[in-house]
Amino acid sequence: MQKIARLFALGCVFLSSLSSVSCGGGGGGSTIASSSGTGSVAAASNVVPVIVDAGPSGSSVNSLFTTITLCVPGSTTQCQTIDHIQVDTGSYGVRILASVLTLTLPTTMASDGNSLVECTQFVDGYSWGPISSADVEISGETAASVPIQVIGASTFPSVPAACSGIGPAEDTVAAFGANGILGIGVFEQDCGSGCASSSQYGFYYSCTATACSGIAAPLSSQVLNPVPLFATDNNGSIVDLPTVAASGAASVTGSLIFGIDTQTNNVSGTETVLNVQTGSTSSQQLPGNITIAVNGQTLVNSFIDSGSNGIFFNDSSLTACTDTNFSGFYCPASTQNFTATLTGVNNASTTATFSVGNAQTLTTNSPIFTAFPTLAGTYSTSTDSFDWGLPFYYGRRVATAIETHTTSVGTGPYMAF
Repeated sequence: MQKIARLFALGCVFLSSLSSVSCGGGGGGSTIASSSGTGSVAAASNVVPVIVDAGPSGSSVNSLFTTITLCVPGSTTQCQTIDHIQVDTGSYGVRILASVLTLTLPTTMASDGNSLVECTQFVDGYSWGPISSADVEISGETAASVPIQVIGASTFPSVPAACSGIGPAEDTVAAFGANGILGIGVFEQDCGSGCASSSQYGFYYSCTATACSGIAAPLSSQVLNPVPLFATDNNGSIVDLPTVAASGAASVTGSLIFGIDTQTNNVSGTETVLNVQTGSTSSQQLPGNITIAVNGQTLVNSFIDSGSNGIFFNDSSLTACTDTNFSGFYCPASTQNFTATLTGVNNASTTATFSVGNAQTLTTNSPIFTAFPTLAGTYSTSTDSFDWGLPFYYGRRVATAIETHTTSVGTGPYMAF
């Protein structure tokens, strides 16, 4: 029997990303385009196809992938097109597994002249690798000289204890279930002002071939969300996926659209806009928090996140799976239905329904399926969080507006659906 792994977006699992969070107030609700996703968007320079399938590891579930091209900065010939890059609205920047990268990219220098290396911290492990520079091309959009992370590169084998002590290394395609990550969340950098002013958070390091030490990383050197660096269509993105039956689907195809109100295929309309909590100034960026109220709980550190492969929240009324292959997931005797209220920091609110199915029954009865809208589990590191992962995106058109960037209905950061 195959083990089903819980997958969280980078943005929601950095060890310090859940601290010092609260929801502000002020402002009023806005609206944006139709909430019904079809997955079918006409080809255009700002549109790239996305797919939910088993991924390069052959075992991914509820993982959304696309294809990007990386080039040596300034080159049109030294390029590599890489498929099965996970689309993650809960994190920021491009991260590529060294094992799939055939290009030789220039390494970004730290302020002391040594190489800049990052420890990407997860709840259950870490990824270690240098920051390199690449031109990032996605469909007809290009971002030049973008700092990206090359995970698992052998160039800097001396991993500081503060990083390796977090848990096992997650630096292979098998561990990731993807060839890399495209982080297109609501913020521009993966760490922000905290890491720009201090080395104490343990994310960025100055490294020689034999030793590394923590260092502050200027905003321009941090791993950057590529969308704001596009010449146009640079204020956000929209994920458009069709509805998936409760029993699941073998695969799902849809569209990732860049820009909001920049072309006829991304115009605003009638959806609710939820402004999200801004990033912390003292630690890694938050995934963009809102408040979700469900089944008598008010969970203030909640978020919508295409990089998580389920719906993760704690509810003692739901039966946990007893089979260790499904550890951390829910296995109720029958499908349980819920209605949640989502509230942004602008006090705009909307409701959404969801169902929690039996993870073991779903996946064992349909072993070739990779898309499950009722897959849910516990949120092990927080009692006041609700992680609405990729199941939220099925049948919806979800917009992610980037901080300080404007659309016809307001200024990011916000999520709209």
